Amino acid sequence: MPKLIRLYIQQVLIGFGLSAIFTAILIYFDIGNLQRLLLGSSDGLLGLFLIFFFNGLVFAGVQFAIRIMRMGHEDDDDDDDDRGMPVWSGKLIPIRISDNQRGDRGQGRQARSNRGGVNFPRA
Repeated sequence: MPKLIRLYIQQVLIGFGLSAIFTAILIYFDIGNLQRLLLGSSDGLLGLFLIFFFNGLVFAGVQFAIRIMRMGHEDDDDDDDDRGMPVWSGKLIPIRISDNQRGDRGQGRQARSNRGGVNFPRA
């Protein structure tokens, strides 16, 4: 069996095991009167199974996702690689703005204004 399939089955079993523990805690501590609802109804076993099954799907998916995301960090011990956000060096670089880039601010342009490169008609 391929390693990825074996890993998936293992994580699904762990997820459904966690779901069984979670469902047992919900029933034991009677969260939201769930114990009374499940034991007092004729469809209580169906409700119990559905709670277990759907929580199992969620827990298995989360368990598998966490395991897959952690796989890349197992053999990566060094922190000197260039992945991630660049570090700001603290140096400011001056940038020259020529007269053409500044525009005609206040130099006889009455009909239209230049706001961010978009011309809006004046009212």
